[in-house]
Amino acid sequence: MKRSKLTKEKQLKLIEHFVAGTTARTSSVLVKVNKTTASYYFLRLRELIFKYETEKEKEIFNGEIEVDESYFGGKRKGKRGRGAKDKIPVFGLLKRGGKVYVKIINNTTSTTLFGIIKQKVQPDSIVYTDSYRSYNILDVSEFKHFRINHDEKFAEEKNHINGIENFWNQAKRHLRKFNGIPKEHFHLFIKECQFRFNNKDIEKQLEIIYNLAKKELF
Repeated sequence: MKRSKLTKEKQLKLIEHFVAGTTARTSSVLVKVNKTTASYYFLRLRELIFKYETEKEKEIFNGEIEVDESYFGGKRKGKRGRGAKDKIPVFGLLKRGGKVYVKIINNTTSTTLFGIIKQKVQPDSIVYTDSYRSYNILDVSEFKHFRINHDEKFAEEKNHINGIENFWNQAKRHLRKFNGIPKEHFHLFIKECQFRFNNKDIEKQLEIIYNLAKKELF
């Protein structure tokens, strides 16, 4: 990755605005740089974050794990089936009290979802899902499976997937401000959401991104 021609001072200001969730367009005005320059710099930051998060994803989850799938983009409303047309499906796993892991998928079949769960979750862990049929395979697996039927209730004591659904809400709220994301860059944006969720402290985010940029961009 080529180093940026921006001064270090302007790069630091752009990093601060990036962490704050400011759009590139607004940041360009505040930092007094070209809009295209700010957009490109933010893209490079997302590429660094994607690499950083990908390198940390060998971690295996254990304990209590919530899993769910969601859809991003597109113009039609709806989560599954016909309403999911033109949307990008993303699968998510959240370790309660810990981190979230997301992966863009081609489909939501049991083969696809169970394959990811087997890669990321330690056997004998407790896996919480909703009543989507693709999770039926978990009933005869090496995992302890609990499901919540959202047609009846959203939580039954510890049986819920509120944590991963909270992540989806945060991610969609963050991405909505960009008024459309090119599909070729969506993988960068969703990993940015993962990074923000896993590093909730703003100062920690600044420290990590500054160190990444220091190696590649300054």
